[in-house]
Amino acid sequence: MNDVTSAQVLEILDAGDVYREASAEGHPLAGKSVALLFEKPSLRTKVSFEVATYELGGHPIYMSREEVGMGTRETAEDIARVLERWVSVIVARVFQHDSLRRLAESSAVPVVNALSDVEHPCQALADLLTMRQRLGALKGATVAVIGDANNCALSLALGCAAVGAQFRIAAPVGYGFGPEDLASINQRYGGNGMRVQTVANAQEAVRGADVVYTDVWTSMGQEHQAEERYRDFAGYQVSAELMAHAGAGAILMHPMPAHYGEELAEGMLDHPQSAAYDQAENRLHVQKAVLRLLVVGA
Repeated sequence: MNDVTSAQVLEILDAGDVYREASAEGHPLAGKSVALLFEKPSLRTKVSFEVATYELGGHPIYMSREEVGMGTRETAEDIARVLERWVSVIVARVFQHDSLRRLAESSAVPVVNALSDVEHPCQALADLLTMRQRLGALKGATVAVIGDANNCALSLALGCAAVGAQFRIAAPVGYGFGPEDLASINQRYGGNGMRVQTVANAQEAVRGADVVYTDVWTSMGQEHQAEERYRDFAGYQVSAELMAHAGAGAILMHPMPAHYGEELAEGMLDHPQSAAYDQAENRLHVQKAVLRLLVVGA
């Protein structure tokens, strides 16, 4: 998220609104190809980037971990230097952020972070677009994250700082942001007087919040920690009872997939305050805006 300025974030959101309304004209990716290099499986990220590329006039080329073998069959550097000869953008979904960094440093074409273990910026952009559509404004809104300070939470926190929204988090001991991440988020807030708010429990976090946000307790690659995490996150489930403590008109958000009975009570994505399916849809619209910005600059 720190690779885009606050002005660029708003530019992407504005363009995303235009794409959502189906009022954008032209095919800025006509005659161009986009490589989708995915080490991790995906529903929303894969389909939304494929559809975005196709609807912008381009050709998506999906490659799985087995097909490419980054770090086993070939180095990230060699992959980048070959793909740049054929495609206009590389979209990479990787296990290790270092793989993404090496791709970007070796590529002459833009590399998009479609998820790493450090950040998920495309998700954060879709989150911000959804919040603005539902709330009407981002500046001054309060976003409460319940649970793990994971890659989605970090990108969202940086995004909130970029647009002047208050970010608040309640996480079990040992699962919050580390000092470096806190410093990065607070630096992004700059001189506007806001800082990350870290609170003790879920009820305190959602009190007066405009957005209640949660994510899985156990992400891909952490399956061996599932039993321990299930114990540690007891008391951090988002339910209708917890939502009742949030601000009037608050929305519930989740990047999906959801694990009912863990971070969410059963059926919560169908709760009247849920915006999760709008979030999923908006992945398509903001990613169109990102691809357009990277390829044609506007």
